[in-house]
Amino acid sequence: MRTLITGGAGFIGSHLSERFLAEGHDVVCVDNFITGRPDNIRHLLDNPKFRVIVHDVSKPLFVDGLIDNVLHFASPASPVDYQKSSIQTLKVGSLGTHVALGIAKAHGARFLTASTSEVYGDPEVHPQTESYWGHVNPVGERSMYDEAKRFAEAMTMAYHREHGVNTHIIRIFNTYGERMRLDDGRVLPNFVGQALRGDPITVYGQGQQTRSFCYVSDLVDGIYRLLFSDYHLPVNVGNPVEITIKEFADEILRLTGSKSQVVYKPLPADDPKQRRPDITLARRLLGWEPKVGREEGLKRTLDYFRKKVQAEAKK
Repeated sequence: MRTLITGGAGFIGSHLSERFLAEGHDVVCVDNFITGRPDNIRHLLDNPKFRVIVHDVSKPLFVDGLIDNVLHFASPASPVDYQKSSIQTLKVGSLGTHVALGIAKAHGARFLTASTSEVYGDPEVHPQTESYWGHVNPVGERSMYDEAKRFAEAMTMAYHREHGVNTHIIRIFNTYGERMRLDDGRVLPNFVGQALRGDPITVYGQGQQTRSFCYVSDLVDGIYRLLFSDYHLPVNVGNPVEITIKEFADEILRLTGSKSQVVYKPLPADDPKQRRPDITLARRLLGWEPKVGREEGLKRTLDYFRKKVQAEAKK
């Protein structure tokens, strides 16, 4: 099979590229490197089954040869990135999804788009099930990402219903692992970077908001299973083990052995107060559930970040 992955040099996209190569696919990675990094895929460049196209998928794209699968993972995904590139985020969620769906339609390929738990906004239903329509501020400081993903879901279902494209939608909850950027702005790299440098750990609000963290290999396995399923409506994939942000800060301090102090700052606008996936559907449809516990996954990720911080200190 030949699989095209937009955002294939990003954090999740690079792990997907690895997985599909390991499964014997030829992989076409499309990335404009706004948030993706060449280092994420450098180890794949000598593989004759791996090809990189440097391109903004918001613009028309022609790919020669047959494509069997299209995975649309191009988008800034952290608040720092999508607020800095708000228009580009909206374009890749709308125009980029349209382009990627067009490729899938032209090739008769399977299609899977990366949606997010952010479509639930600051949820009034807990845990979040796929049937919940969400509580999103359409003009708030996070709206460019939330609404881009909601539009992408709608566009994906329109192509399925109107053109018969074999589409799939995955709603991704907080994911972590190797190849996250230290300056990504999300809670895990923030806490780990601060702890390893000995800087104060920044907790917003009182730290009582909750998150559920899924290790990247578990997420990739869920994506792979969903792509080859017969289900077309959204499916949550994430780890349902919930933890408060303050507890998470304490856990990072313990695992790193850091003496950093915790400091508190005001909670950002529209920051979700709670986040935990209901993965009943993923268990039933895909036979999927996470295998890597948080402590094990964090230890693997900390090894990666320690090397990054050490390299940073030498510059």
